[in-house]
Amino acid sequence: MGDFPTTAAEVSAEWLTGRLRQAGALDHGRVTSIEWQPIGTGQVGDSARFALRYEGGEGPPTIAGKFPAADPTSRGTAAAFGLYVKEVGFYRELAPKLDVRVPRTYAAEVNDDGGEFVLLFEDLGPCRQGNQLDSCSLADARHAVRQAAAIHAPSWNDPTIVDLEWLSMKPEAVAQIMAMYPQAHAIFADRYADSLEPELMAVCHSLNEAREAWFGREQRDRCLIHGDFRLDNMLFDIRGGEEPIAVLDWQTVSTGSGLTDIGYFLGCGIGDALRREAEGELLDLYCAEMTARGVPLDHGAVWDHYRLGALHGISTAVFSSAFVERTERGDANFLSMARGACALALAHNSIGLLSGKG
Repeated sequence: MGDFPTTAAEVSAEWLTGRLRQAGALDHGRVTSIEWQPIGTGQVGDSARFALRYEGGEGPPTIAGKFPAADPTSRGTAAAFGLYVKEVGFYRELAPKLDVRVPRTYAAEVNDDGGEFVLLFEDLGPCRQGNQLDSCSLADARHAVRQAAAIHAPSWNDPTIVDLEWLSMKPEAVAQIMAMYPQAHAIFADRYADSLEPELMAVCHSLNEAREAWFGREQRDRCLIHGDFRLDNMLFDIRGGEEPIAVLDWQTVSTGSGLTDIGYFLGCGIGDALRREAEGELLDLYCAEMTARGVPLDHGAVWDHYRLGALHGISTAVFSSAFVERTERGDANFLSMARGACALALAHNSIGLLSGKG
């Protein structure tokens, strides 16, 4: 097992007792028994809920844990692109500097090569798990947009955050992604040729052709971005409705334009129907939240950045579908992401803007 467990089955009562004590969640006594069950639908990490019993003290009755993916393809992709390192780094260093609601962390460990990790969190249940295949209510979308501002505004052009070395995408990694992207696109196009509408698949083809303009773009204003800001990575009505929302899954955290998260969320996150209905309102809400937090923005200032943000949903769906474990729900997820993001990009000529023609 090494210094920390890397599967739910390896978590021992003794190890857990020590971690809860270090985190200030257990003053006296010890954990005497553990029962666990898998939770979540993530493909790059495996999650579980633990039910705990104690002797001589009281601690949290349940906690959540996250571990490397059991699937070797998904785990290899995560290690190669530093996804586990980023998520552990986020909870250790960045979460306390932001206003976004994330679970309290009891343990955050990663090994030297970034291939093994463990995270232990407070259990935020009972709650509603977001599901991008079902979209969401407008009220839920508003809560999510407010959380986006709670990530972006506190980190806006803050060098102590945006210049962190472990957050930056190295030039060689950008070059690797760009080199691998045509292969990923070919897999995506072949796999979903009969499922994704031709006019939307054409947007995917266009982004592949314009990939050199897309990957490695420089941003004038930078902030922390979630990178996978969609409903599957959100919990609503947490703790039985005591709080409206929490944001999870920080493996893709990076720096860039905050509108990348917003374009991604409104495109591949909530579905095209709700996006068309509430796009203007949600963009105005984001601007108002950012302005209230000390970063003055208006609709005109964010519009083009938002249009480009939609393309992040396309490239993420294409690239991820090729290099993580293939599952039935994964196929539905990637199709949903691509469909919504392509529809937004088509509606607002995002490819034209990227290519300098729109």
